[in-house]
Amino acid sequence: MKSTTFNARKINQLLSSMSFAVSMLVFLGIASIIGTILKQNEPYENYIIKFGQFWFGYFEKIGLYDVYHSIWFLTILLFLVISTTLCISKNTPAILKDFLVFKDSLEEKSLLSFSHHLVIKNKKNVNVSKILNYLKQVKFKIKEKSKENGDILIVAKKGNYQRLGYILTHVGVVVICLGGLLDGNLTFKAQELLGYKKIETLDIPASKVPEVSRLSSDNTSFRANMTLVEGGSDNVAFVRMKDGYLVQDLPFKITLKDFRINHYSTGMPKSFESDLVISDPEFPQSIEKTISVNHPFTYKGIAIYQSDFQDGGTKLDIKLRSLFNSNAPKKIGGQIFEKVKLDKDQITYEFNDFRKFNILHLKEGEKEKPRNVGPSVTYKIRNNSGQAREYLSYQYAMEIDGRSFFITGMRETPQEEFKYLKVPADKKGSIDDFMLFKEALQNEALISAVAKKIANQSMNADKNDTVKESFENSVNKLMTLFAQGGFSSVSENLDRNIPPSEKEKAAQTYLKIIDIASVELYRNRFNFLGKELDQGRIKFIQDSLNAYSDMFFFGAPYYFELTNYEQKEASGLQLTKSPGQFWVYLGSLSLVLGIFSMIYLHERKFWLLIKAKGGVILALSSNRKNIDFESDYKKLTNDIRKIIQ
Repeated sequence: MKSTTFNARKINQLLSSMSFAVSMLVFLGIASIIGTILKQNEPYENYIIKFGQFWFGYFEKIGLYDVYHSIWFLTILLFLVISTTLCISKNTPAILKDFLVFKDSLEEKSLLSFSHHLVIKNKKNVNVSKILNYLKQVKFKIKEKSKENGDILIVAKKGNYQRLGYILTHVGVVVICLGGLLDGNLTFKAQELLGYKKIETLDIPASKVPEVSRLSSDNTSFRANMTLVEGGSDNVAFVRMKDGYLVQDLPFKITLKDFRINHYSTGMPKSFESDLVISDPEFPQSIEKTISVNHPFTYKGIAIYQSDFQDGGTKLDIKLRSLFNSNAPKKIGGQIFEKVKLDKDQITYEFNDFRKFNILHLKEGEKEKPRNVGPSVTYKIRNNSGQAREYLSYQYAMEIDGRSFFITGMRETPQEEFKYLKVPADKKGSIDDFMLFKEALQNEALISAVAKKIANQSMNADKNDTVKESFENSVNKLMTLFAQGGFSSVSENLDRNIPPSEKEKAAQTYLKIIDIASVELYRNRFNFLGKELDQGRIKFIQDSLNAYSDMFFFGAPYYFELTNYEQKEASGLQLTKSPGQFWVYLGSLSLVLGIFSMIYLHERKFWLLIKAKGGVILALSSNRKNIDFESDYKKLTNDIRKIIQ
């Protein structure tokens, strides 16, 4: 029995000790830093991309992706509540007693032991009333006591509320932690542990989610998300959990009547707001309310925040231009979040996102403001085996280094950066001239005619036909190689057939021939025979050759051209039921008041012993002795000395 009592006392001493409470606060601070730096409740795919499979699994086990609802974080809060509560219960009685009671039992010997005391000898007939009036003027609370030997002891104190700061600070910590525990999804965690609830991982409609993965409208605490298109409505929201989600039923239905975005002159979003209609089955009349960022609407304890916005299913008009043959363009219609399958090509277009405004800084390293480059579409092209590449295509040409290009990015995995295909725009700001030039590069008959012309122009009249024919065949073969694979195909041919010592010279010759032949192809295709081309057209040809060569790494049989769109936007709402929020705010207020009291309120205790036989002893003490205390001591002793004298 004694051993049990001893162990209980030891545990109580540990939990109520300052070192234990500070340790819990340190752990809490570290956890909060992790939760701030690492974005919480992201889809698991994002964390896999960021950390890799090994570290992802390790961090997932210790709950770093939802720190504030993890078991270990809630356990820290619980221990901090216990520790701080024990501290309060142990120290509050003594603090309150010291707050209420005047220490008027001190004797002369005790006063002389104070580090800050003053003895004034041979003084009789001290004017007590003047001293009392003075102490009242400097905000002291006073108690006067007459002793049996005729001595008079005046006890005064002020700044006593500093002691209450200790209580307020510790109570604030307890209340904040309790608020955190209230919002810690403890009910769900218990239900999940007992097998009553299960996280849904399949991408299925909310109506088909089983009851085991749904939270009732009576749920005490949650943070869920809802996306509504204009005119759409719903009475459920989604709570992101680990690698899946839960469906949170709501006691009312939300309809998005209208969604608006205001932009700066650069195209950057300035503000966005939603006109909502709340329909409650308990009341016949609906409630209309407009919410915006940082201006939520709260109904039945559920706060509805404007969190973000996204595409709501924009309709797209698309022209697919063939890159590797001269077939006529295909016109297809698409919609964001929908798919279009091209059976003949055995590929599927998956449209993921549309952005009307894209703010880019096109000149890195130069002092130029980012500007809006217009709409873009993000999509994937998936083949029959299920492999997909992701693409980002901009509708309008962008000016880069004084020339205009149509930009399309491609990446094979989400963790890669986009690699961009830059197709030069013609003087009309379209892609038409490039496509015509591309067809000329792929026209075997035209290549043969150009090769013959170059051979005739390059060879002297005295050269025999065999030499001319050989040179013509070389030009023809070189341009055919380029047409079939771009510069990489030409490079591979160099590696196979040219000795290393002659590669550089041969490469320069090949490039010169490609440039000459390309200019002739351009003249033939655009009716410039016998005419000199200006510098702008020469640069267009060079840019087109680079773009044509890059096409072979593009991974798509078509160039995606957005011709028109019908934008449809969706509003992202966050719905929060947080019963602990009030208590966190209340605890924060208590914490601030407590810290303010302890730092800015100065406790002073003053004793003045007027001896019947003559002489005065005064003493001053404080729980925190600093420069202010020294200054107060000097002023108080000087003033009392003047009154007595």
